[in-house]
Formats: sequence, structure tokens, C-alpha cells
Amino acid sequence: MHYEFDHTNFKFKKSGISIWKPVRQFLIYLLATVSVTVVLYFVLSLFISTDVEKKLSRENRMYEKLYPTLEEKEDFLGDVITGLQVKDNDLYEQIFHSESPGVDPAGSLDFLFGSDTIPDSKLVRYTQEKADKLLEKGSSVEENFRRAFELLAQGEAIPPMEMPLEGLSYSQIGASTGMKISPFLKAYVLHDGLDLIAPQETPVLSAGSGIVINVTRSTKGSGNTVVIEHDGGYVTRYSHLSATSVNQGNRVKRGQRIGTVGMTGTSFAPHLHYEVLKDGMNMDPMGYILASVSADEYGNMLYMAASTKQSMD
Repeated sequence: MHYEFDHTNFKFKKSGISIWKPVRQFLIYLLATVSVTVVLYFVLSLFISTDVEKKLSRENRMYEKLYPTLEEKEDFLGDVITGLQVKDNDLYEQIFHSESPGVDPAGSLDFLFGSDTIPDSKLVRYTQEKADKLLEKGSSVEENFRRAFELLAQGEAIPPMEMPLEGLSYSQIGASTGMKISPFLKAYVLHDGLDLIAPQETPVLSAGSGIVINVTRSTKGSGNTVVIEHDGGYVTRYSHLSATSVNQGNRVKRGQRIGTVGMTGTSFAPHLHYEVLKDGMNMDPMGYILASVSADEYGNMLYMAASTKQSMD
């Protein structure tokens, strides 16, 4: 029990217990402890570094030393890339007699930005030529679609619609059917297939199920060639192979490996010359690869096949 002196009455009396005094003392203690902790933390952080901070500090010093050299290397690589782009454009012009394709050749309208320096007549003629080629190819594709739907409705066989090379991009599409410049004759000759540009030894796959009706191994003309007969009167031909892996009379499935890309026979560079025939008539293979690519990729491939003026054989 606690007593306190009453100065008014000049006597001692019992004192009540107050809760606020210990609470106040606790709060003062807590505030002092937190303040000391914060001060100590900042002092230690200024003068003592952790292992992670030491590692980051070393890396920062290293990057400070490397940054000037990295800037020089970046400028050097930029010059190299620019030079390679110029060489690429020159090579593409010499081989295909057309400009090197951009990232999205079918969707690019860059040539319009220079229209103020190009005569209107040339711009109109250029646009008309490209539009006519794309419309012609589009009509061919539309006809192939219509024919495929008719065959499905009649219960007939589906044409060979697979891409003979896996992972092919639009930049690997060369000349398709029609009059193209021969790299050997330097004149326009009839090109009856589609050039698919790929490294040597790239696997060549059957575009559809069928029977191998001919395997030719030659150093002239079409070089090593495999011919496959499919249902519905369709025949596919694969030329300039470096090697063949099937024999005449073999039955093959769609997507089965039948050989590898090469440049045997009369070939300007490694590529696959791919033909599709219907009842003995050469068709445009561009209309028979829809099952393997997306719509956007197919549009770019269509553009490349229509724009490439020189064949590879």
C-alpha cells in the first residue's frame, strides 16, 4: 500500500494506483529503444557493408571500367551490321534481282514514305505490278481451296498439303512457277516448281502419303530426285537432293523423311526444288503448303514467291 503527503491538510493519506504512469514509462522506454536502434542501423550501414553490398559495389566498379570499352564495341558492331546489311542487299540483288526482304515484306509500306521523290507513274506501275502478282497468286490459292472442299465433299483424297521442309520461314522462299531468270542462262525460262532455300543435309519430308514411283541419282539436270505418287492424281517431285533415303516402290507416310537438301545437278546453291503435279499438269506449289504455316507467314511467303525473279536452277 502506498501513502502520499497531503500538503493542504498536512497529513499522510492513502494514494490510488494510476495505470498511466507505467504506460508512460513503457512508451518512453520503447521510443528510446527504437530511436537508438534506428541510429545504430544508419551508423552501421554507413561504415559496415554486408557481403551482398560488397559484391554489388565490386560489380559497379567493374562496370564503370568496362562501360567506355562497351560503348566502343557497340559503335563498332553497329558499323559491322550496317556493312553486312549493304552486302546482303547487294547479294540479294545479284542472285534474285530484287531487294532484300524486310521483317514483314507483305505488310511493309516503307516504299511509300519516299513517294515525294518518286515519279507518280513509277509508283503506280510498281504498285500495280505487285498487286497483280498477289491477286494472281491469291486466285490460285482460292481455286485450290475450292477444289479441296469439293474433294472433301465427294469423299476423295486430300492433296499433299504439308511443307516438305520443317521450320521454313518466308525468307527461305525462292522463285515459284512461271517465267524466271535462269542463273546459268541469264534469260527468262519456264520454272515449273518452287525453290525452298535451306542448308545442305536439311531433312526433306514427304508432303503426303503415297508410293515412291521414281528415284533418280544423277549429277546433271535435276540431280538426285524422288517422285511420289499420291491419291487423287497428285504427284510431288523433290529435286537436287544430296542423298535419298527411299527406293522405288516404297510406301511413305506424310512427313516421312525421304532425303536431304543438296545442290546436285544444275543448282546455283543448296535448295530443294519442289513440284506438285495434278493429272500430269504442273501446279503452283504455293497453293499446297497451307497446312504447315500460319496465315500471316503464308502471306509473306506468297509475297516472296511472287517477287523473286530468279530461280536457283
